Amino acid sequence: MPKYLLRLLTFTLILGAFPVISIGIISYYIATGDIEDKVKEGNMQVLLQTQMRVEQVMKTLELTSIQYVNSSLVSSSMGETITADEFPKIRDLSKGLYNLQTIAGISDAYLINFDKNWFISFKSFQTLDSHPDAEQFKAFAKYPNSLFWLTVKPKAPAGQDAAAEETATSPDTVRMVYKIPIVPTTSKPKGLLVVEILNNQISNLLSQNNKLGDVYVLDRDGNNFLSDPSGSRYTEINRMVMQRFASSGEEAGFFNANVNNKEMGVTYRHSSYNGWNYISVVSIKEITKQSRAIAWITFIACTVIFLIVGLVAFYGSRRMYSPIKRLFEFTKDIAVEGQDDKDELRSIEGRFRTLFSTEKQLQQQVKGQFMQLKEFFVLKLFAGQVSEGDFGYRAQMFGFPAEWHRLGVLTLQIDSLQGTRYREHDRELLLFAINNMVGELIPAGRRFSPVLLDQSQVTLLTSEAQDDQEAKREFYETAEEIKRKVQEFLQLPVSIGISLPFVKVTNAARAYGEGLEALKNRISLGHEIIIHYDDIEAGKKGMEVTVYTQLKMLEDQLVNAMKLGDMDRVEELFRQYITAILDKEVHFNEYPVLMIQLISKVLQLVQEQGGTVRKVLGDRATIEHFLKLNTMDDIRTWFKEDLFKPVSAFINQQAESQYINIASQMVKLIHERFDQDISLESCAGTLNFHPVYLSRVFKKEMGINFSEYLAEYRMNMAKTWLENTHLKISEIAEKLNYTNTTAFIRTFRKIVGMTPGQYREQFKKD
Repeated sequence: MPKYLLRLLTFTLILGAFPVISIGIISYYIATGDIEDKVKEGNMQVLLQTQMRVEQVMKTLELTSIQYVNSSLVSSSMGETITADEFPKIRDLSKGLYNLQTIAGISDAYLINFDKNWFISFKSFQTLDSHPDAEQFKAFAKYPNSLFWLTVKPKAPAGQDAAAEETATSPDTVRMVYKIPIVPTTSKPKGLLVVEILNNQISNLLSQNNKLGDVYVLDRDGNNFLSDPSGSRYTEINRMVMQRFASSGEEAGFFNANVNNKEMGVTYRHSSYNGWNYISVVSIKEITKQSRAIAWITFIACTVIFLIVGLVAFYGSRRMYSPIKRLFEFTKDIAVEGQDDKDELRSIEGRFRTLFSTEKQLQQQVKGQFMQLKEFFVLKLFAGQVSEGDFGYRAQMFGFPAEWHRLGVLTLQIDSLQGTRYREHDRELLLFAINNMVGELIPAGRRFSPVLLDQSQVTLLTSEAQDDQEAKREFYETAEEIKRKVQEFLQLPVSIGISLPFVKVTNAARAYGEGLEALKNRISLGHEIIIHYDDIEAGKKGMEVTVYTQLKMLEDQLVNAMKLGDMDRVEELFRQYITAILDKEVHFNEYPVLMIQLISKVLQLVQEQGGTVRKVLGDRATIEHFLKLNTMDDIRTWFKEDLFKPVSAFINQQAESQYINIASQMVKLIHERFDQDISLESCAGTLNFHPVYLSRVFKKEMGINFSEYLAEYRMNMAKTWLENTHLKISEIAEKLNYTNTTAFIRTFRKIVGMTPGQYREQFKKD
């Protein structure tokens, strides 16, 4: 039998038999699967309802307990020593405990005061030490959470005597423990509220529908704390469920397990609320009993159909093979090296492929290389590496425009990816997409090949306009169309710089530079602009010395405000800083230089506080990242979110961790009251320490006497005022609480080495 005929017959048999067999198998498994799915869905709904019932009870109890614990009666009682004689107080507290019985099954509740050694329950009022579970209650204080549930008797904490565990009672209850007050970071609360719920109360909330299998609950450690016989039979299933939670973290699911040579279907749900695990176990045999009859009926029907398909396939294949045989005989004179003529169809394919493959490969290769050569030539043009003579030859070869009256360059850049659905690593892909869009929007006769160059999309346009103004209008309309399409399809903010019109194509490199220069105006004009190079305001005045002095003063004040943790003051000073730059019309090329000075001072502040810049600020708060910002809105956001915010958090953290340091508090007092009559005695009165002790601590911590530090700080403030203000020396002495100007001058000369007047004159010269 010919090879292709054999394949055709085999294929026809498979094609006819496969649907029949597939339908039979699918029918069986669909029937079985539907039954299993219904049981799974039913069990999952039962578990969900069971979980909701149990958690609703627990949440109701928690809410009632929180209201009771936060009541003024309990809050005031935590600081009082209550005796058995104070019946009204005990009665009021007991009444609150009774109100916790929002559900049946609460066996007891305890309001415990560790500091005053008493507790109140449903049954009695006693000293805490007299209760058999006293050590266990004390062990509850060691738990990290403020509110938690215990399903089994807890073990004694590490390092603690195990006597508490041995003497404690272990009733069949679940305990809710609430620390008073909420102190998650300490193990020494004032007291506890402990509520005990009988296990059988929770068991009553579980589903009792045996048709859907056995339902039981495990705690977060896999313990069957309700002592339900169903849960104890399925120890291996419980272990498998806990392993699934630990390995995959899935909160719900279904799997099959073999228990005592019986295949069981296990449905489970994990509660993120308290870590309990709700499990339902049902026999797979019971589920699939009805589907076995379907399997036999399907098998018989499929066998009959398969025999019929075999007969039809045999006669049909012979008739379908005859055209292939004639074509094979017709092309047998075309020899193909290494071709197996026993396979008729493959032989025919090889003969035709040999005729056309070489030509097709050559066409594709030439086309791909041609497009790359065109873009490479345009890149050389923008780099100024193409002469007039070379351009004439290449332009004709690449099919570029040959005639024009005016040329112009559009330079497009993405403004910012913040607030969009894109990330920084998408920038190159987005520019590539924009480049393709430009190639489709602008007809090939009006442009050269669009290219990507240094994070910009650059297009060289031609125009038939006779004057520059008409050409500028035409270039602007084209830029508007590109910007509109980018916003429509990519929802991306872009800006476009337009060069001056020119005639010689070799001036494209200069025009590209003009487009980049125009785009720099985004710092003052904002996002999504289209700007001509000749619209740039030229000849701006240089920055005056007074502007620099004002900015320097604002920088120093801003850093001092950050040291004090006053973020409102920091934001206000930064607003003034930006306003000063914009109002004085500082040229956009000077923005980075000025702001880098402020950035350096903030980074120096981090180092002075004992931190590392990379650890505190991360990768975004770098000079390199700052220099990539294009608009003033981006600059403001970067300063506030990436620089000021993390630095302020770091300084606050440092101040909080060192708050107990007396020397730091004294330094803070000096910084706050340097212009008042401050002394060791006044600091001692504020901090409630003896002056001699404060003097010794300050000297040890700061390495300098209190009076010397105060004098140096005042002189530093004096130097700041001498540098940045026109205050008289007598006025500065008065502001620093010196009643005698001579004493101020003498102190200044001693610390600085020159008189205030000499210092001011020297600063002006510098």
